[in-house]
Amino acid sequence: MSRLKRYSASVMVVAISLLVPLLVVLYLALDFWLMRADYQSEIDNLQPRVSRMLGLLESEQQLQVAADRLGSQVAGLVYPASENAATISAALQKNIREIMTDAGLSVTNSRILPLIQDDQFGRVGLVLTVIGGLDALDAALSELSNHTPLLLIDSLNIKPRRMTRSRDSNGDQSMTATLQLLTLRST
Repeated sequence: MSRLKRYSASVMVVAISLLVPLLVVLYLALDFWLMRADYQSEIDNLQPRVSRMLGLLESEQQLQVAADRLGSQVAGLVYPASENAATISAALQKNIREIMTDAGLSVTNSRILPLIQDDQFGRVGLVLTVIGGLDALDAALSELSNHTPLLLIDSLNIKPRRMTRSRDSNGDQSMTATLQLLTLRST
C-alpha cells in the first residue's frame, strides 16, 4: 500500500507539472486571440475613414476647382480686404442716398455704424431714415436688391405719417422708414 501512495503522489506531481504549462499556454493563446480581435475591430472602425480620405484625395482636383469658383463668387458679393472700412462706409452712404433720392424718397438722416469685425468678414453698417410714399420705398428697395457688392437689410421700420389736408395733396399715404443696411468686407 505504501507503494500505491507513493505512485499517487508522483502521479499528482507529474499531472500538476504538465497541467500548469498547459494552462499557461492556453492563457497566452486566449490572450493573443483577444488581442487580435481588438486589433481587427480597430481596423474595421478605421476602414471607412480611410476610404473617405482616399475618396477626397481622388477628387481633390474637383474640390479645388469648386473652391476657386466659390471664392470668385464670394469676391463679387463682398468688398475686398484691401479697401479701408471708412472709404467703404462713405461710398456706401453716398450710393444709398442717391438710390433713395432717385426713387423719390427724401433722406432725412443717415448715420454710419462702426465696423463690426469677426473671423471671416467685417460688417459695415448704415442707418438711414427716409420720408416718402410706399411706391417710392418699393422702387428703392428693388434697386437695393441689385446693388453690388451684396447689400443686406438688417432691419426695416415703417411708420405712417399723418396726412395733411391741402389743395396740392394727391391723397398718397406718406410714411417714414428707418432702414439699417449692412454690407460685408472680407478680412
